[in-house]
Amino acid sequence: MTKPGVVEPSHLKSHLGYHLRVVSNAVSHSFARKLEVLDVTVAEWVILREMYSYDTNTSPSVVAEITGLSRGAVSKLIDRLLNKGLVSREEASEDRRYQEIKLTKEGAKLVPKLSLIADENDSVFFSLLSKSEKDQLRKTLIKLAQTHKLNLNPIE
Repeated sequence: MTKPGVVEPSHLKSHLGYHLRVVSNAVSHSFARKLEVLDVTVAEWVILREMYSYDTNTSPSVVAEITGLSRGAVSKLIDRLLNKGLVSREEASEDRRYQEIKLTKEGAKLVPKLSLIADENDSVFFSLLSKSEKDQLRKTLIKLAQTHKLNLNPIE
């Protein structure tokens, strides 16, 4: 009921952001639950997947730059991955402040399994879309992210 002189507020479900959040939450929560089986969080998956692209050692600062996460957040995630035996860390002999990290054999073997879970999760939610619809949705989301300078990896 609209009061005289008062503009009726838009309905919650009239907002694209509402529908985007509904889908995003469902996709993300499903993925997180599937990763839990392998004792990996979504944030850890992001770090592992980005590190997988490196054939050699890298550094926490490079991982932070690639992922868009803070160095502090990356450091905490690296510590968790160290405790799980998925990454190794060495201090550089000439500068003890510099650390080199790399995936362990176990970490490198796990990434393809996690990637398959990600692919299957996407398939569950997006298989009803045609290839052209998926391509258009991807282009639209990338355009919005680029326009608004949203370059952080979604980890939660």
